[in-house]
Amino acid sequence: MIKKILIANRGEIACRIIKTANKMGIKTVAVYSEADKYSDFVNMSDESYFIGPSAPNESYLVIKKIIEIAKKSKSDAIHPGYGFLSENYNFVKALEKEKIKFIGPNKNAITKMGDKIESKNLALKLNLNVIPGHTEAVRDPKKAIKIAEKIGFPILLKASAGGGGKGMRIVNKRQELESNLKAAQSEALNSFGDDRVFIEKYITNPRHIEIQILCDKHGNQVHLGERECSIQRRYQKVIEECPSSFVDEKLRNAMAEQALRLAKEVKYDSAGTVEFVVDDKKNFYFLEMNTRLQVEHPVTELVTGVDLVEQMINCADGKKLILSQQDVKLNGWSIESRIYAEDPLKEFLPSIGRLIEHQEPKISNKDEIIRNDTGVSSGSDISIYYDPMISKLAVHAVSRDKALDLMIRALQQYYIEGVDHNVAFLISTLKNRDFRSGDISTNFIKSNYPKGYTFNYGLNSNILIKFINIASLIFLKCNQENKTKVLSVINGSDIYKIEVIEYASNKQNSNLIIKNKTKEYSLKSNWTINEKVMQLSINDQIEFAKIDKIHNFNKYSITVEDCSLDLIVSSPNTAKLFDFMPEPKFEDLSKMLISPMPGLIKDISVKQGQKIKKGEQIVIIEAMKMENILKSEKDCLIKEILVKEGDSVSADEILINFE
Repeated sequence: MIKKILIANRGEIACRIIKTANKMGIKTVAVYSEADKYSDFVNMSDESYFIGPSAPNESYLVIKKIIEIAKKSKSDAIHPGYGFLSENYNFVKALEKEKIKFIGPNKNAITKMGDKIESKNLALKLNLNVIPGHTEAVRDPKKAIKIAEKIGFPILLKASAGGGGKGMRIVNKRQELESNLKAAQSEALNSFGDDRVFIEKYITNPRHIEIQILCDKHGNQVHLGERECSIQRRYQKVIEECPSSFVDEKLRNAMAEQALRLAKEVKYDSAGTVEFVVDDKKNFYFLEMNTRLQVEHPVTELVTGVDLVEQMINCADGKKLILSQQDVKLNGWSIESRIYAEDPLKEFLPSIGRLIEHQEPKISNKDEIIRNDTGVSSGSDISIYYDPMISKLAVHAVSRDKALDLMIRALQQYYIEGVDHNVAFLISTLKNRDFRSGDISTNFIKSNYPKGYTFNYGLNSNILIKFINIASLIFLKCNQENKTKVLSVINGSDIYKIEVIEYASNKQNSNLIIKNKTKEYSLKSNWTINEKVMQLSINDQIEFAKIDKIHNFNKYSITVEDCSLDLIVSSPNTAKLFDFMPEPKFEDLSKMLISPMPGLIKDISVKQGQKIKKGEQIVIIEAMKMENILKSEKDCLIKEILVKEGDSVSADEILINFE
């Protein structure tokens, strides 16, 4: 019987596993790197051990170190979480030798299914629907070009040993293949210790649907329905839901039958996921099998009521499933948003730094669930060495529409300060008409934001009125002695005249009636000046606002929904003076290559004095296990290179000067 589990992972998934282990009365052991010394999962565990430097290949990926700590701590089982060693055959084999239980599938299943090439060959053998492609690892760029041309562009490069978008690149034409192949191989090696990459046909406008399965060591199998994971950026999932608005019972059963047939062939004996791509005519193709827990597993847990980590532990302990297929019910709807430390304005490049403030959303209705799986809190560091995910915010409600509304409310209450993040982008996506109607594909972000996500993408007249009303309330709350009955709310060059009809406030409650042009608005709130999130009602409609900063009691940085503005509130006479303010001057950055993120200079492809063409590769920066290729935006001459390979650089640091 399992009594103590070592968690060979970090961050939010380590915290998630600890919670279930605690519920089951099982002790936990954490391993941590230099960067994770003060992390939440270390404090939550019963025991913790230092495992090495921050780089994963010197700590979390070192099998020998993990086994040594498992033996030292007398752990009788190891849970690998996801990523790192979760699908590593050699790791499972080494644990088997030491008689330490692996909380995951048997090594034979990992060999055949955890390896994307092996699983595809097996799927072909079992007559599953399979995407056309080349089922051998490709290392030579010249050979890769021949294979790609035979399959036909666009093609997809995929890491054989991994998932989560690492080592995955879409290539649209021959000229892009060699640089992307090298980058995919390097990412795969860094993330999974295995640089093998294979090629398959890229299906345009597909939906990404996956089937959650659960199997024990006694041949019992069930599936827990599907998850829709089509909203992706940089080939990683952003929003997931269970069930899918596109999948009917017939399609669900057909995909589940193939998923379980595959699992039966390899005697699968844990929780796992079989992924499919589905076209708009509901033709589905086997994509891969993930022989581990998925990041998006909370949505399945919320809809089915099944704790997948608990089931994995029981399966590893040799227990029989107590669930039958008839017991599995899909109740209501769940949606998950991945909160990332990244900048959507810069094509979702990762952000690092310290979380000055991390305030999670609260449940607003007893019939609804807000669940936030995270491994950080205020004061935590977001490191350059690991995935930039801050948390997985999941909600559950009786229907998809109610779940969408609940998720938007939850995101409006989620306050993060210290790093760039994607909360506003997530709200923008959830408000999108196509998303709400279920008309989505893996190209959703590219199609809806063809020029990239822009600042205040969702700003409209209705949201602007909310900003004006909220700024007026903050001003009156901050300036209790103010007796003026007319306010000017200034947004850039626009000035809005507001009449104060009635205002009453004490330490707990504020009531305000104002007139904007001809319309009156009634505002009520118990917000206090030190609170970052304001809940209020405007004409009896519940709203939320984030008060990012208060400057000198009359200038406010405010976020409403997916928009942020700096507003000034003053008397009408003071507002007139703004016409005399000088225009700000901006530095010319057109002759500089500036680092869009903190990271490590992996490769410099140019030399001083070299002439380069528009679109040519200049520098590769590695950050958070992803390689980012910086290309020239115009024909130019390299005047000066200010960095060298191996240098660590910060965001906005000048790397190269051009002529």
